[in-house]
Amino acid sequence: MAMSLSILYRGPLSSCNYGCEYCPFAKRHETAAELARDRHALERFTGWVDSRGPHGDRIAILFTPWGEALTRRWYRDALVRLTGMPHVARAAIQTNLSCPLDWVAACNLDRLALWTTFHPTEVDRATFLARCRELDRRGVRFSVGVVGLREHLAEARALRDELPPHVYLWINAYKRVPGYYSESELRQFEAIDPLFPINNVRHPSRGRSCRAGRSVVAVDAYRGIRRCHFIPEPIGNIYAPDFEAALTERSCTNDTCSCHIGYVHLDHLRLDRVFGGGILERIPLALG
Repeated sequence: MAMSLSILYRGPLSSCNYGCEYCPFAKRHETAAELARDRHALERFTGWVDSRGPHGDRIAILFTPWGEALTRRWYRDALVRLTGMPHVARAAIQTNLSCPLDWVAACNLDRLALWTTFHPTEVDRATFLARCRELDRRGVRFSVGVVGLREHLAEARALRDELPPHVYLWINAYKRVPGYYSESELRQFEAIDPLFPINNVRHPSRGRSCRAGRSVVAVDAYRGIRRCHFIPEPIGNIYAPDFEAALTERSCTNDTCSCHIGYVHLDHLRLDRVFGGGILERIPLALG
């Protein structure tokens, strides 16, 4: 039976060309063998997606790498190939936008989307904005984000002022420190991103209905399917002939969910009504 499935894909890649102090993968390098393993896993996954076309499936993909993937040619090639598949509704990726951008010309832009993040300690605003303008000129759907550290507030505000109004700028709340924001800072970040209050919450989720495991799954390359990135137990393997049997109604087993790529799929939050077809690339309907 044909299915509609969203996949959060994460391969073995865990290196990044940036050195953000809050990230464990900052400036990490991998061996040639490790990179070859990642490439093999991605090519296998891309081939599997291709094989689902004759089944009548409708598939959407968000790449959520540990690190920066678009500096690796095989991820750019995969997005070109995936967006050329008629049964792929969306192929999106999280990126710091430090890669070349000429490859997007070979993509089907109706299916491509980028979830980009501005890191003020790693790239100046003018350079990042130039890349955003190039994406806009090329007709690429994209959102832009900033980690909501206090010291990033002025840069985030300036970025919002300089981005085109139709580009959504989201703020990832810094939740590692309880009570991190003052009331004034909360208001200022909300003025930049009206959805910031939703992100600045650890949403109670235990026992709650979630699309994760039902119509959304996380694929961790060699480790099979999990319902999401935040629940470690595997539920199946997409390369098994009967993998569809793993897709069933499940309630969340975690006390809370605080990451956008997780809580956005909680049924009771109804955020599918906010994001619609832009849910993977984090573009709300009002701006998409």
